Amino acid sequence: MNDKPKAFACVNNNSIIREQSSSGGMFSLIANQILEKNGVVFGVAFDENYSIIHTYAENKKDCEKFRGSKYAQSQIGDSLKKVKEFLEDGRYVLFTGTPCQIEGLKKYLNKEYEKLYTQDIICHGVPPHKVWERYLKFRKEQSGQNPENISFRNKDEGWRKFSMKFEYKDGQNYINNLDQDPYMQAFLRNTSLRESCYNCQFKKKNRASDITLADFWGIENVAPEMDDDKGTSLVIVNSEKGKQIFEQIKDKIMYKEVDFEEAIRYNPSMTKSVKPDYNRKKFFENLDKMPFDKLVKKYTYTPSIIKRIYWKVKRIAKR
Repeated sequence: MNDKPKAFACVNNNSIIREQSSSGGMFSLIANQILEKNGVVFGVAFDENYSIIHTYAENKKDCEKFRGSKYAQSQIGDSLKKVKEFLEDGRYVLFTGTPCQIEGLKKYLNKEYEKLYTQDIICHGVPPHKVWERYLKFRKEQSGQNPENISFRNKDEGWRKFSMKFEYKDGQNYINNLDQDPYMQAFLRNTSLRESCYNCQFKKKNRASDITLADFWGIENVAPEMDDDKGTSLVIVNSEKGKQIFEQIKDKIMYKEVDFEEAIRYNPSMTKSVKPDYNRKKFFENLDKMPFDKLVKKYTYTPSIIKRIYWKVKRIAKR
């Protein structure tokens, strides 16, 4: 595709998959197209200790572990090597990751493969894995047990007001919304991100990936008829391969083509890096020295009540 990327507001017709997904449930449909060709799908999952890793799946059941966002740097392991092995064996491969991981894969392979498909995201930035491990330790100290399931994007209270949720065997679950959970506070207020994320070279309109997926923030302004607060995906088609995949899933979704520039206007992380919190250095210096909640409370910037009211009024005024 030589033209500007095409943008679509999309929702999976399968309400169960949509509910289990961070936004509109598009990843599973894209992955299925590769699996149906006896292909392999690479994505981000939890391991048995809830570390965040890149791994692969060869069937729909195993692909379920990739659903839902994981807001930390994934441990890539030997995934790039495995991708190359599968491609050299003539298998179709879908590799999903952050924009920097997609470009890293392309550099590693150092040649084009007809059967390789890539999908990236509009990335806010990612905390180092150590921050996630520290938070996991804190949650275990608080609960006295290991979780049975974790969701960064629980949608019980809606897509916009998502929650961090830890589910435990005894039913004493932890759930807190994005404004109150300490991990999400540090993440969304730009305190805990990797240093390179504040000057990301991979945030741009013309991506190396075939398809870009994201939450369609601003959907209420761009295509309000596609907004029910259950999650709407922004799908950006960047290449002929991406166009081919999108054509194959059209009959399984509700979609509307939207203006590309209008779509990314409400999703500035497509092209712009965030600025670091001024306390970031102190946050990392004290990461191993303080309880996680006290660390975040002390070193993460919290807007004043006046500013919070101002931004809330501004958001409402846009609707």
